Amino acid sequence: MSLIRRRKPNETSRPTRSDPSSIDNEDDNKKKIPTKDQNAEEIALKKLRKWSCIDSCCWLIGSICVTWWFLLFLYNAIPASFNQYVTEAITGPVPDPPGVKLKKEGLTVKHPVVFVPGIVTGGLELWEGHQCAEGLFRKRLWGGTFGEVYKRPLCWVEHMSLDNETGLDPSGIRVRPVSGLVAADYFAPGYFVWAVLIANLARIGYEEKTMYMAAYDWRISFQNTEVRDQTLSRIKSNIELMVATNGGNKAVIIPHSMGVLYFLHFMKWVEAPSPMGGGGGPDWCAKHIKTVMNIGGPFLGVPKAVGGLFSAEAKDIAVIRATAPGFLDNDIFRLQTLQHVMRMTRTWDSTMSMIPKGGDTIWGGVDWSPEEGYTPSKRKQRNNDTQVANEDESEVVASQRKHVNFGRIISFGKDIAEAPSSQIDMIDFRDAVKGNSVVNNTCRDVWTEYHEMGFEGIKAVAEYKAYTAESVLDLLHFVAPKLMARGSAHFSYGIADNLDDRKYRHYKYWSNPLETTLPNAPDMEIFSMYGVGIPTERAYVYKLTPSADCYIPFQIDTSADDDDTPLKDGVYAVDGDETVPVLSAGFMCAKGWRGKTRFNPSGIRTYLREYEHSPPANLLEGRGTQSGAHVDIMGNFQLIEDIIRVAAGARGEDLGGDQVHSDIFKMSEKINLQL
Repeated sequence: MSLIRRRKPNETSRPTRSDPSSIDNEDDNKKKIPTKDQNAEEIALKKLRKWSCIDSCCWLIGSICVTWWFLLFLYNAIPASFNQYVTEAITGPVPDPPGVKLKKEGLTVKHPVVFVPGIVTGGLELWEGHQCAEGLFRKRLWGGTFGEVYKRPLCWVEHMSLDNETGLDPSGIRVRPVSGLVAADYFAPGYFVWAVLIANLARIGYEEKTMYMAAYDWRISFQNTEVRDQTLSRIKSNIELMVATNGGNKAVIIPHSMGVLYFLHFMKWVEAPSPMGGGGGPDWCAKHIKTVMNIGGPFLGVPKAVGGLFSAEAKDIAVIRATAPGFLDNDIFRLQTLQHVMRMTRTWDSTMSMIPKGGDTIWGGVDWSPEEGYTPSKRKQRNNDTQVANEDESEVVASQRKHVNFGRIISFGKDIAEAPSSQIDMIDFRDAVKGNSVVNNTCRDVWTEYHEMGFEGIKAVAEYKAYTAESVLDLLHFVAPKLMARGSAHFSYGIADNLDDRKYRHYKYWSNPLETTLPNAPDMEIFSMYGVGIPTERAYVYKLTPSADCYIPFQIDTSADDDDTPLKDGVYAVDGDETVPVLSAGFMCAKGWRGKTRFNPSGIRTYLREYEHSPPANLLEGRGTQSGAHVDIMGNFQLIEDIIRVAAGARGEDLGGDQVHSDIFKMSEKINLQL
């Protein structure tokens, strides 16, 4: 069909108002021509249809808020027992919590209980601060929601750091430990530490007058907690009061993690004469302590502490650092996260208490280690009477695997970690000349001691190639001289030749079980309770970072993997609780203190209680009731039951003596230590 174009009429041919047909045509034209109002409406509609970035953000925030309020509503509306119903439907009946079970058996309160928290699990609050911390008086800087980390991160780092010369408070800042059971019941909302144990003890009648949280500032050296806060004196007074008000029943002490070393220090301090000690006399522990039940104790230190002090890394941090290069070293806001973490943690003297102790005698040398032949496998329960007979199939599998040099705590390169010692050309770094780096304006001059080393010093460290437990100490003295100068005044890492030497009366030796003796308390018992069955950091493969001037110059080489050895993401793993290797947690109770030895002259009875790790079956179980992980073990029902039985009067023999799943006895036999 052809289209005929209408010709625009001229003025002379314009239709008149009297023509009806012309009027209709004019009305139709008016309808077709948009008015100004119509144009404005169409533009507004187009703008409404256009989706901007701001709209997306608002929609996302709104969705999150709605979801959050909906979940909060469900949390408050659903009965507290809902999780138990669902879990029972999936896995079958859930056993009673230990407190409920033992209450049915008739157990009640007997011995007062003292909790000694470990590093980082105790809350810290602000009592005095700088201008940037306005409004934070007595608010938690550590623990709780950690809100100030996000709101004012640099201010938070400033207030959590200690003086780099004294290891005590910086000028104008006072951060102090939270007191009471709330100090360490939860680390953060929903993340329990001591809360489950406290709740189960309460089931058989315990309350605050029979439970005491020995909170302390876990950042400072053990002796300085007494110098600054008189914490050791407070612990002594509280134990004496609890024993006196509970019919003379001695206390059961339950330290966790670094708290194990802290209480080891306390037992020497309380009996030592003043002013260095508490003046309690040589029989104080015998009069006031029934049992010490150590949980996850790093008696001989942890290799993880070396990685933290050397490069502010552990396995998980190393993976993040490798996955997003530069983000943690020099992130998008140029806050240099790792450098700030290193600067802060290197002012915490307590971290040096966990550097491996005993040198190559305990941890092995370049060519050997007590864990030789270790391979992850299922183990059968054994005790010290059947340690030789119960050799499982892991030995056969281990013999088919490559030799692993666990004694090389730090190796620069996978090839160095695997090479025979005869093929390693180790250039001594101790006399290397440190040079000054160029002032670094691009990285905000965040000071670390690596800047003072210069490139020559950094290169010398890498050229030494392999470090054992003994040479690691020299390494840390070289890369962190101020840190180690403070540490040398408060901690020691050797093995005593003669414990009668007067020098071992100094407090720097009190937290090292290889340089001090247990109290003269033959009726006292000591337990070492820890998880097994989880790969635990033992040695590291390192490399130099490409930008040593801006970044921390060393990092774990996460590309180093080996299917034939327990090497993954640059970390060699052994058996342990994910933080403390079995060797460190178990050796003293398996051999060093077993029977009458020079470290245990009164013959205090020691027991090993190992808990095989079993992860939760589903998300509704939370962190599980059979976990062997370093912190999660605090919710392990079997461990809690053992503690409650002892608190109610049982002894180690009543629990069945040793409960061992690992090769700790076999490892101990490989260590040639004078007893």
